[in-house]
Amino acid sequence: MLIKNFNEIFERLKAFPPVTLSVVQAADEPVLEAVRDAKEKGLIKPILVGKKEDIQKRAENVRLTLEEGEILDCPEDKAAKEGVKLVAQNKAEVLMKGLIDTATFMKAVLDPEMGLRTGALLSHLAAFEVPSYPKLLFLTDGGVNIAPTLEEKIFILQNAIDALHSLGYDKPKAAILCAVETVSQKMPATVDAAIISKMAERNQIKGALVDGPLALDNAVNEEAAFHKGIKSPVAGNADLLLVPNIETGNALGKSLSFLAKGAMAGIVLGAKAPIVLSSRADSSFSKLASIALACLVKRGGKI
Repeated sequence: MLIKNFNEIFERLKAFPPVTLSVVQAADEPVLEAVRDAKEKGLIKPILVGKKEDIQKRAENVRLTLEEGEILDCPEDKAAKEGVKLVAQNKAEVLMKGLIDTATFMKAVLDPEMGLRTGALLSHLAAFEVPSYPKLLFLTDGGVNIAPTLEEKIFILQNAIDALHSLGYDKPKAAILCAVETVSQKMPATVDAAIISKMAERNQIKGALVDGPLALDNAVNEEAAFHKGIKSPVAGNADLLLVPNIETGNALGKSLSFLAKGAMAGIVLGAKAPIVLSSRADSSFSKLASIALACLVKRGGKI
C-alpha cells in the first residue's frame, strides 16, 4: 500500500498503541517539540533520558507536560548507555538521539555489551514528501555507510525493503542510482547495479522489484524513461532509491529538502529497534515525521 505523505503515516499509527520512545540527552527544545507533538497525536509514550532539571526546564519552555516515569534522571556522560539500555531491555521500543554528539551516541548503540546489535549492517533510510512527486520517496543510504561495497549495498537494500514491507508495501519498486543507465566498467557503480538487479531477478534479494543502473531522471520521471527507451516496472515510478555512496545520498537528500521544498524523515535500520538519528538542522516537523516513521516500522503492520 503506497504512502502519499506523512499525514498518512500519522493516521495509520492510530490503529496501534503508543510506542515507548527512549530519547537520549533529551534537554533540547527542538527535540522536545517533536516529542510533544508525537505525544499529543498519541504516537508515543516518551522516556526522556538525561539531567532531570534541564529536561524539565526545556519541556516547560515548549509546553510539554510530562507524567511520572517519563524522565530517567542520569548524568550527561551516562545518558547514552542508559537510553540504549532501555531498548536492549525491552523497556523502550524506539531509540532517538537528542542533544548529544552523534559519535558518542553511536558508540553506545554499537557497543556489543549493550545488546542492541543484531549482526545486521546498520543503514540509514530517509523518506521525502516532495510537492512534485505523487508519493513518499525513500532513499538509502545517505547517512551511515560512506562507500559501501557490493555486499554492503545488498544488505542496505534489503534493510530498506524490509522496512517498506513494515510500512505496508507488498512489492516496493527499488531503483539503483548511477550517473547513467548503461553498464560501464569505467563506472564501477553501474556494474554493482547490474549485479544487484540480476540477483533480485533470481530472488537473491527478496520482496521488491529492483532495477538498475538508472539515472535519477529515469528513476522518477516516466517521460524521461520513455524517451530513453527504458522498459522497466521501476523506471519513472520508483518508491526507493539506492545511492552508490554517502556523498550522493547526502547531496540528493538535502537538495530534496532545501531546493525542492521537501519534508524529510530519517531513521537507522539494522539494530534491535529503529533509531531516530536526526540532525540539529532538521525542522521540528522533520523530527516528528522521523519519530512516526520509526514507530510504524517498529509496529510493522499492514492496516
